[in-house]
Amino acid sequence: MPSHNLKFAKSAESLAREFLKNSGYRILSQNFRTKLGEIDIVARDKDTICFVEVKARHSDRFGLPQEAVSFIKQRQIAKAALTFLKDKDLLDKKARFDVVSVMLASEKPKIELIKDAFELNPSFTY
Repeated sequence: MPSHNLKFAKSAESLAREFLKNSGYRILSQNFRTKLGEIDIVARDKDTICFVEVKARHSDRFGLPQEAVSFIKQRQIAKAALTFLKDKDLLDKKARFDVVSVMLASEKPKIELIKDAFELNPSFTY
């Protein structure tokens, strides 16, 4: 990823973390990586573990940021989430997949939280 894209992504993730904290989430981990995939942010929202994908755009010319969470990306996130839950002995906890959409088209970023953006498909198990 070119450095300006990496800088853009890191900026969007930072905005997303602050937004989540201000929404009552507690950040547990960021950029959790496994050989199966990566999760941008792992957080707790009350009694639920949330696996959060952050998507950002400069404009909506190629669609909204959240529309970029493809089925393949969902599967990678789900597999990484199962690894996280297993590694931390949290398989008995409630979990969900959220997406934070960050639009940086103007001076003031537009940030949107989509709770339960997708569900764990039983075929995602490994």
